[in-house]
Amino acid sequence: MIVPRSRLLLWVAVIVVPFAAMAGAMPETWTLAVVFIAALAALALLDAALAAGRLNGIAVELPALTRLTKDREGEVELRVRNDSQNAREVRLGLAWPEEIASPDDDRVALLPAGAQWSRLPWPCTPLKRGSYRLGRCHLEASSPLGFWSFRATRPLDGELRAYPNLLSERRNLAAIFLHRGGLGIHAQRQVGKGREFEKLREYIAGDSFEDIHWKATAKRGRPVTKVYQVERTQEVYVVIDASRLSARDSAAHQQITNHESRGTYLERYVTAALVLGLAAERQGDLFGLATFSDRLTGFVRAKSGRAHFNACRDALYALQPQVVTPDFDELCAFLRTRLRRRALLVFLTNLDDPALAESFARNVGMISRQHLVLVNMLRPAAARPLFSDAAVASTDDMAARLGGHIQWQRLRELEKTLQRHGVQFAQLDDEKLCAELVTQYLNVKQRQLL
Repeated sequence: MIVPRSRLLLWVAVIVVPFAAMAGAMPETWTLAVVFIAALAALALLDAALAAGRLNGIAVELPALTRLTKDREGEVELRVRNDSQNAREVRLGLAWPEEIASPDDDRVALLPAGAQWSRLPWPCTPLKRGSYRLGRCHLEASSPLGFWSFRATRPLDGELRAYPNLLSERRNLAAIFLHRGGLGIHAQRQVGKGREFEKLREYIAGDSFEDIHWKATAKRGRPVTKVYQVERTQEVYVVIDASRLSARDSAAHQQITNHESRGTYLERYVTAALVLGLAAERQGDLFGLATFSDRLTGFVRAKSGRAHFNACRDALYALQPQVVTPDFDELCAFLRTRLRRRALLVFLTNLDDPALAESFARNVGMISRQHLVLVNMLRPAAARPLFSDAAVASTDDMAARLGGHIQWQRLRELEKTLQRHGVQFAQLDDEKLCAELVTQYLNVKQRQLL
């Protein structure tokens, strides 16, 4: 497509308009006016004909995959091919998805002489995690005389992946990720009530009878106790609910007014899962994932290493909540059959729906006998005891407090029900979700519950 530039409009205003007016006022100057106007028209037509080839040999390429981080500025690197290797000035425009913000709608690339390829970094900031594609690039080059702009579109085939932003959470947990005294998060052997046999020692008052090695006791003629060590590598799985329960806005549900919304429940769950994965990696444990809605949507078996963490991140970056009811029957049956080794299962879901809470409590028993199960949900703002807040100004406030008290009571009953199955249930604050999850995990390690 060819469009006029301001230079052509300027020359039309300088030549065509005055000479046309002069020819109208003085008919004897009509021939001179036609000559000047015709000359300008001929130059414009010649310039337009030459403009059609200004973008010949120009192509644009993107990397097959560009990794970005949500709410952090990154860049997309364009590679511009100039087959003629002549110095050119080309204006480029990208059709950005609405979830990707860029300070520049278009940029001008100066292609140097003698170079077939040129690189053009383009800054951008993802506003939402997920996978996005750039399907085309718009090009514009001016004609030799600058009267026209010739525009064309080139196809692109590049994927932009916006991963969750873990920077702020990692800053909050800096002590966990730094090798400094205290916890230190060094993978080290611990002697105690574990699952791997360590050694035999003399009986000490208070040792459990189940730890006595009866054959060694009979052979030596005195009580001998077995000592175990904690397994060096244990399996930790985070089970993420991606159903309608996780589609609500976390800030609105918890009435957070001093902070910007952090997104849906699922957004917070994905971030917390990856942070817990980093903590497990530092502890030397194996980390895995399971995601579900009305069916199992993803499963990554527990492993370790940087490549495995990237695989977990790739499994979560495009996960979005589905408007469906979660199926706890299928989920627990799958975990029961696929996870043979005892593991720590950390559920991230919301059980403030009484019917779904009953379904979960009914099915979790089949896995809690083999695995250590921790169930976590974001604390509802309204769920609290009736007389915990004196600010009641109207009957509507009283009705709201009664509803919150009923919800609080149901969650307390759910907690007691899960405790009978050996399941730990916790309601966590949105701002402290990652920190409290990592604290739970470290307490399990310290108490050697696995």
